[in-house]
Amino acid sequence: MEKLKPEKVVEILKAKGVSVTVEQAASILEFLRKMASIVVSQYLKTGNNKR
Repeated sequence: MEKLKPEKVVEILKAKGVSVTVEQAASILEFLRKMASIVVSQYLKTGNNKR
């Protein structure tokens, strides 16, 4: 799976009416990747018992 690039994030957000720079988009992506990693780790640690 190909990683989402900051330039694409700028395009996506612009289409939704949000203006960001490429640098800001890179920071957003970094944050979201860290959050996703934490969420997956927590999910796997709990053994999926929250259903």
